[in-house]
Amino acid sequence: MCETCGCGNPNDHEHDNPNPIGQDLLASNNHIAAHNREHLRKMGAFMVHLTSSPGSGKTTLLEKTVELIRDKIRIGVIEGDVATENDAERMRKLKIPSEPIVTDGACHLDAKSVHHALGHLAEEGDFDLIFVENVGNLVCPADFDLGEDQRVVLVSVPEGDDKPEKYPPIFRRADVLVISKTDLLPYVDFDIEKVKKHARVIAPRIRVFELSAKNGDGIEEWVDWLLSLVPGR
Repeated sequence: MCETCGCGNPNDHEHDNPNPIGQDLLASNNHIAAHNREHLRKMGAFMVHLTSSPGSGKTTLLEKTVELIRDKIRIGVIEGDVATENDAERMRKLKIPSEPIVTDGACHLDAKSVHHALGHLAEEGDFDLIFVENVGNLVCPADFDLGEDQRVVLVSVPEGDDKPEKYPPIFRRADVLVISKTDLLPYVDFDIEKVKKHARVIAPRIRVFELSAKNGDGIEEWVDWLLSLVPGR
């Protein structure tokens, strides 16, 4: 059971939730998420929410991304993790302001925790673009709006090409699909067209990037898109 969200079925957040506590929690979360968007507009910032299963390369992609755009725009990062601040430290080594959210076992971030993190980030100054990296999980984060402007879900080549079929809720709520670690395509059985096809059945308008943070393939298109999101550019 996902005790954080009140859902009685850890494998499917699409079902009708008979739990009034869970319903109240989501309603409260959505209210705070709307407030986060107001806060971001006042900051003049745009927020991108990254989700995926563990090990898909979210933090590595962030490292590569901020290296390419930190001289062009002001970047902040909110790093969610179950038990450590390791990912936030990786951002700090790149001189990027980063606020950790350690969930102490909870399987996703929520709008309240992001609200507090935004407040702490605001003490560092103004930002053009803020990234939120969620806990590695393709189930629990699906229902929780964090106040983001764009939600990005990563699927890495080594983890298989059936993720949209197996986890439709997370893709249904996504604006962007990133197929990561494409440098490994020669070594595994992974059908990119299959992934894109099933993702677009679930979310017809989803934008797709195919990239490798290791060798740089596809990174330029990804970075150009991110820069296009920044207000005033």
